[in-house]
Amino acid sequence: MVTPPRIGLVLGAGGVLGSSWMVGALSALSHRVGRPLGDVDLIVGTSAGSILAAALRAGMTVEELVAHQRGEAIDGVPDMRTMERETGDGLPPLPYPWLGSPRLLARAATRPWRVRPAVAAAALLPLGRARLDSVIALMDGIQGRLGVTRDHWVPGPPLWVCAVDYDTGRRVVFGRDGGPPSTLADAVLASCAIPGWLAPRSIGGHRYIDGGVASVTSLGLLAKGVDLDEVYVLAPMASYSYDNPSDPLARVERGARRMITCWLSREVRAVRAAGINVQVLTPGPEDLAAIGYNVMNPRHRSRVLETSLRTSATIIDELDSDAA
Repeated sequence: MVTPPRIGLVLGAGGVLGSSWMVGALSALSHRVGRPLGDVDLIVGTSAGSILAAALRAGMTVEELVAHQRGEAIDGVPDMRTMERETGDGLPPLPYPWLGSPRLLARAATRPWRVRPAVAAAALLPLGRARLDSVIALMDGIQGRLGVTRDHWVPGPPLWVCAVDYDTGRRVVFGRDGGPPSTLADAVLASCAIPGWLAPRSIGGHRYIDGGVASVTSLGLLAKGVDLDEVYVLAPMASYSYDNPSDPLARVERGARRMITCWLSREVRAVRAAGINVQVLTPGPEDLAAIGYNVMNPRHRSRVLETSLRTSATIIDELDSDAA
């Protein structure tokens, strides 16, 4: 009897449009994996990816995620228009007029070797004030369909949700053995708390911010101590093939994306060195043209989804051809 491979799924940061792109990619990936994606052996979610990771683990199907992105009604789940109202036109509300984390800034100044530069930079940003109450409603809705109350984590195989402690700069993994206790909704809100935009999430006396500050995918967590054969990574903030935009803001975004891709590649090499087969999906030229330069702009959501449904299917077909 052949033992099926142990599969991990890593869903990265990417904002509103990154989420739309990932849903399209998940639709294509579901046909390759051959079992419900919510049932794989480990799911890791960071920022926008944590919402999708939690939704899959809590029983939402990929088909429901696609329908939700298209604005269709899903039982027990707030509609997309409700969620979009909280992101507005893709620009943050005016933050509070003080530093987000003086404690983290002091730690970075006295122990710079212990704080990643991106995490230290987050301490300098003003304290965000926006909130994502619709995420609480989403988590409550999908957990309710399982008969799981808000104060419980989702049952089944592990779900890891990544955030950063805003006062120490340490990455925290909710749902992993040894991680701090949390409700699913609180962990997801912590993972999505973009510094300077969204308010940090307080859990157990600690403030947490977006896990993407430490790593846009958190893939490096799988380089040690996990029993997996294959890992599929959806990284909407990285790209291995680019468009050539004329918009100067889009060109700046592509420059940042190239740097993020270099960081991701290092994590990929580390996990492969541990003997795990890693497959990475990122937006290509058509996807990038659909996304533009602002991943928080909800007006492009439908265009990004439909583009990803088409382009991701082509990428998966190519992976299947390579494996044949």
